[in-house]
Amino acid sequence: MDLRAALEAHRLVAIVRGGDADAALRTVLTLAEEGVELIEVSLTGKDALHVIERARAALGPDRPLGAGTVLTADDAVAAHRAGADFAVTPGLGDGVTAARERGMPVLAGVMTPTDVIAARTLGATALKIFPAAQAGGPAYVKALRGPFPQEALVPVGGVDEAAARAHLAAGATAVGVGSPLIGDAADGGSLDGLRARARAFRAAVRQARP
Repeated sequence: MDLRAALEAHRLVAIVRGGDADAALRTVLTLAEEGVELIEVSLTGKDALHVIERARAALGPDRPLGAGTVLTADDAVAAHRAGADFAVTPGLGDGVTAARERGMPVLAGVMTPTDVIAARTLGATALKIFPAAQAGGPAYVKALRGPFPQEALVPVGGVDEAAARAHLAAGATAVGVGSPLIGDAADGGSLDGLRARARAFRAAVRQARP
């Protein structure tokens, strides 16, 4: 898949991490029904690989589906086997290399300019600024844009609707959103609430200044 083009087009990555595998699967499918095109299932969630397998079967082969919190080479191999077609990491390590070896584009976690340079060397497709709120928020994204104008920057961590707009206005390519979007849906909470939040976030990223 062309992850960079998808990030530029859709501007939102939903991060699903749940303590209930069935609820996490329902969350993924509900997000897809609501038009959220980029969804990652964190490997730290309950039976996450099985959730990815079931989601891939339900969504079909063409819908983007990512594995998140890919730390090790084994994580990348298992995620690829389960049906993930892109990987998301919290930092730089063997998971990035192993995913790239399997043809998976990687949204690699970085914080510093040194990390950005290292991620580029490893072949990362896009850069996850994590944790974004602690790194300095939209102002930090804007600062990174100076030396790295061509990189696809995706802030993750503490991104609510207002922060999503601010990050995109500051030059982010897309934003990654976990609990402000997912709420308790992946633990068995309301899917109606999830639908409402998905619509609100989609509207927020559409309306944000590029």
